[in-house]
Amino acid sequence: SSSETLWEIAKAEVEKRGSSGGEGDGVEIGEKSVFFIGSKNGGKTTIILRCLDRDEPPKPTLALEYTYGRRAKGHNIPKDIAHFWELGGGTSLLDLISIPITSDTLRTFSIVLVLDLSKPNDLWPTMENLLQATKSHVDKMIMKLGKTNSKAASEMRQRIWSNMQKDHPDRELVDPFLIPLVIIGSKYDIFQDFDSEKRKVICKTLRFVAHYYGASLMFTSISEALLLKIRGVINQLAFGIDRSKSICVDQNKPLFITAGLDSLSQIGSPPVPDNDIGKLHAHSPMELWKKVYERVFPPKSINTLKDTKDPARDPQYAEREVDEMRIQKDQVL
Repeated sequence: SSSETLWEIAKAEVEKRGSSGGEGDGVEIGEKSVFFIGSKNGGKTTIILRCLDRDEPPKPTLALEYTYGRRAKGHNIPKDIAHFWELGGGTSLLDLISIPITSDTLRTFSIVLVLDLSKPNDLWPTMENLLQATKSHVDKMIMKLGKTNSKAASEMRQRIWSNMQKDHPDRELVDPFLIPLVIIGSKYDIFQDFDSEKRKVICKTLRFVAHYYGASLMFTSISEALLLKIRGVINQLAFGIDRSKSICVDQNKPLFITAGLDSLSQIGSPPVPDNDIGKLHAHSPMELWKKVYERVFPPKSINTLKDTKDPARDPQYAEREVDEMRIQKDQVL
């Protein structure tokens, strides 16, 4: 009926998709979803538009946005559809991560974390906040899925671990995301002019974090060749095309490392002056890398993370009755 709200229609659609997956078994779900999170103004929308061949200027993403892409497979074959979600506001809207990713949709999702290489002081807090929030939500949803469909949950775990060779020396030392994760360093064109020591710290740190979480890592910029590479990677996530096996770990070039192909021995230890490593007390390798990174790039005051304007107070959305009730509610609180 026409009285149904858009949300109700969308909810019914999601439920219909979830249930068509053949309950109780681990069948592959057809349509895939890619969830973009990352630095504010880091270029997420630009990458999505590029992947969808849309020639339009990116607008700032307010909260959570959805779009979809189609890919023709051939004459008279139905097109593949992929769903693209994007979280705006940097790290200020972490609660919204749980809207698209539920225990029903979990198996269709992959995550793309876009980090702005031109702002290295914001990079660690942005990465840490977003990855922790996403990982804890994904882990919760896997447990929930495991209660109703244990086969599907264990298949997801196996698939992620299969990116690493059986005899990979780091298997015991990493904690991969249970859905595919790609970390993209954006604005490489600005980053490449940084001092080489600074570039080294950023490259090694991102390689460690990506390897630890079982993620692919790649750098991009406005250069057409790099954007095409990224587009190929996103298409692999969105349409299930085979993963690239190429690798570039040279810190004087844009990094490109497919998940599972790096190793702690190739990455090496955190770049600290030798006599200093003992002074850094850390309970885990991740914490050690964080301390080393933040020594070189101290995070700006924590308030910068909360600077996203509350859309409820934005004059362009003013509504007198709602605003008056809001004032009353705020006074009660």
